[in-house]
Amino acid sequence: MSMECLAIIPARSGSKGIPHKNLKTVDGVPLVTRAVRSARAADSITRIVVSTDDKEIAQVAREAGAEIVMRPETLSGDEVPTEPALLHVLEILAAEGGYRPDLTCFIQCTSPLTTSDDLDQGIAALRAQKADCLVTVVPTYDFLWRRMAGGAAQAINHDANLIRKGRQEMEPQYRETGAFYVLRTEGFIAARNRFFGRIVLFEMSPEKSVDVDGPLDLELAEFLGARNVRHSE
Repeated sequence: MSMECLAIIPARSGSKGIPHKNLKTVDGVPLVTRAVRSARAADSITRIVVSTDDKEIAQVAREAGAEIVMRPETLSGDEVPTEPALLHVLEILAAEGGYRPDLTCFIQCTSPLTTSDDLDQGIAALRAQKADCLVTVVPTYDFLWRRMAGGAAQAINHDANLIRKGRQEMEPQYRETGAFYVLRTEGFIAARNRFFGRIVLFEMSPEKSVDVDGPLDLELAEFLGARNVRHSE
């Protein structure tokens, strides 16, 4: 059975690490455009909206094929979580045309190596596993520590009193990448949080999981993107 799946791509203008980050380019293509193109190429996604507070971002996203919902200033600050911006889009679409998708796919511009196949596979995984929320992750075998009061260290994901195992003997843990999330819309509206109900993981390769937060991340995304293209030829 087909399902209506709305892609929402938040793309505000403010960014402390890289000014006007969502218009920076990887392989000559702005980050917001890359996100829109991936969503447009995904068979499972039926509608695409970019939420922004910036006219230039809005124009670039519109030219890439997205609809635009301009967000108010109250939803555009550094301290504002993403969920209110997503809910704002859903409220606007419902008020204007009674539109309510079965699924909401929240896509981050700052993960420029996400492909349409990733999106389709993630949406299919949520449906197949009868989940409410799907989050993208990469496996990690890192040994994590925390600094306690007074400066003493405490192991988090391993027992420091035991002889250290090799990484290959460890069970993987998973780091959230933030590339995209797939949410059952009704549950998301009720919870007002991207995490609710039955949550499942969608594993992505480390090579696709660059999160652009600073200039070095842009360079890494450029390098990995070019390498991925060479390997697919």
